[in-house]
Amino acid sequence: MQIWFGGYTKTSSKGIYTSELVNGALTTPELKVPIQNATYFQIDSNNNLFSILKDGDKGGLAYYHFENGQAQLVDTFLAAGSPPAYVGLNEPEKLVYAANYHGELLQVFSYATKQLELVASVKHAGRGPKPEQTTAHPHYFDQTPAGNLVSADLGTDTVDFYHLDGHELKHLASYQNEKGFGTRHIVFHTTAPVMFVVGELSSEVNVVRFDERSWQFTNLGYYKTIPADFTAQNGAAAVKLSRDGQFLYVSNRGHNSIAVFKVDQETFKLQLIQQVSVYGDFPRDFNWDSSETNVVVANQNSDNATLYKRNTATGFLTMVQENIVVPEATRVLFREDSI
Repeated sequence: MQIWFGGYTKTSSKGIYTSELVNGALTTPELKVPIQNATYFQIDSNNNLFSILKDGDKGGLAYYHFENGQAQLVDTFLAAGSPPAYVGLNEPEKLVYAANYHGELLQVFSYATKQLELVASVKHAGRGPKPEQTTAHPHYFDQTPAGNLVSADLGTDTVDFYHLDGHELKHLASYQNEKGFGTRHIVFHTTAPVMFVVGELSSEVNVVRFDERSWQFTNLGYYKTIPADFTAQNGAAAVKLSRDGQFLYVSNRGHNSIAVFKVDQETFKLQLIQQVSVYGDFPRDFNWDSSETNVVVANQNSDNATLYKRNTATGFLTMVQENIVVPEATRVLFREDSI
């Protein structure tokens, strides 16, 4: 089993690294793909990798294919300005989704012809009340359970829904989070029409019932991801929901923890059951394997990762390995078979 790490390349990092899970522990990560600013990436089942890329004053995406364990660059898409912050993948339709935080832009690319072809794009506008919200800042763009597209905009505190119609992204509906929430990421319940929206700036999760036909939304509550007495700077970041819908996990950059919530399956109220240290600084991303028993968090500022065992019955995380050296990591991805 491989664990992939990507991140910034401002100091010591050279690109994307991989580690192996052997006898319950991670091996020392080694450089797999030399690339600049691979802060987020996806890998499909055909060994294609799609990564954020920065090249001088340009930003965009890189498309690699792996043959015999070696990365071969297939194509790049670059434009003046900052690179995206998030990459989503629709493998059946061979589409890649990108959310550009600084460019206020959502983009859809096709890789059906072995190239990165820009299919559609839309620019966001607006602002929120906080200093970080002087413009729109899309931070997430991916599919909904019904196959529509959805974005999370940190600058406007909105969740926006779209339908891809040929080369046009048609806007379907918006859900407004509380002002200053800092909408960053979304995860959907596996069986119920409920979404869990993470607010970076407020350190909260907003639980929302929604209908993808009528576009009716019901706010089911806001829940803090940090203790009430924590007054230092914090930004909620990544979110994961267990496959059974029972437990929700959110990383806290500042409090340097993962908040673990139990999800009531009737009311969808959240109960904070654990606040576990990440044994590092600034945990932007974390992920788990297909069994959801091995969890790895990457700590961007302390250049290390931490491995946990997850109890699938209780939801609790137990640290089993700390101080795994990996530089500037902001992305974690498990791969069951090694490339």
